[in-house]
Amino acid sequence: MDTTRMEALIGMVTVLGILALLVLPAVIGVVRDRRIDRQLREAEQASAGDQKSSSKSTVPSTAIWYAEDRRSKKLVSS
Repeated sequence: MDTTRMEALIGMVTVLGILALLVLPAVIGVVRDRRIDRQLREAEQASAGDQKSSSKSTVPSTAIWYAEDRRSKKLVSS
């Protein structure tokens, strides 16, 4: 290989490396989001199955209480 081709190869590898470094965090984020969505879906299905089989009432989670509180404050202030 002559010098021109070697420089072109080094440049191409450098550009591809930079592209990989820029795309990698996005790909990791997408994979992480899909994993979390899958876990939430499985937990929702499991809790739906538990609620159908049990006769005791359930208490809303803290997140639901917080969301309802924020919603009522927004309606009052409007």
